[in-house]
Amino acid sequence: MKSLENQLVVVTGGAGLLGRAFVRALVENGAKVVVADINFGGAREFAAEVNLEFPGAAHEYCLDITSKASISGLIENLKQKHGKIDAIVNNAYPKNNNYGRKLEDVAYSDFCENLNLHLGGYFLVAQQFCMAFKVQGYGRLINMSSIYGSMTPRFDLYCGTTMTMPVEYAAIKSAIEHLTRYFAEYFKGCGIQVNCLSPGGILASQPADFLASYNSYCASKGMLEAGDIVGALLFLLSDQSRFITGQNLVVDDGFSL
Repeated sequence: MKSLENQLVVVTGGAGLLGRAFVRALVENGAKVVVADINFGGAREFAAEVNLEFPGAAHEYCLDITSKASISGLIENLKQKHGKIDAIVNNAYPKNNNYGRKLEDVAYSDFCENLNLHLGGYFLVAQQFCMAFKVQGYGRLINMSSIYGSMTPRFDLYCGTTMTMPVEYAAIKSAIEHLTRYFAEYFKGCGIQVNCLSPGGILASQPADFLASYNSYCASKGMLEAGDIVGALLFLLSDQSRFITGQNLVVDDGFSL
């Protein structure tokens, strides 16, 4: 069954690791998907790849989530072409070149810039799309957070590696969870659902020792692959979740327990 038949869904950061898995799953379930990414070349290439298997199902768009003009331009473009927008997945992951340093090495300017890019961008996307949804009379917004938006980092996992859990990430993702609740309450009664999806770690060529430590906290599989998150996204975008709003759904194989 194609649970999202005739739905038009925008995925920001659609050319990225999670974004690609989301786009494929949405298309496989009947949706038309806009691969919205600041990396327009990557978005166009991936949309073309998807359309080889599902002709006309994916559409690329160059989107800067920190630009109101870019976001409103996308909304108007889709309204003119399709007459509606059913959902937006706030999934982009903008950051500056100094993102990911250890706490003691993070400059104040970098901290502020990364919050502005990521959290500020999510706010702007949510603001503009929810206002359009209000006029339309319905719509779904899914914000991408993380387990580290609601739990303290397990710094022991990073011992002996060059990796860390960035302080900017913790601040951004925790704020996104509360922003989700804020928007859900603010637009209550407007036909708009606003929910949050919080994955655990996603496999991306991490060192074996790190993965072994991480997996020791999990229930069965350990660190998940991008495709392991799509079921939760499809649920939140389908009518099976039509009475769920303002919630945060965690998918982490028990890591955060």
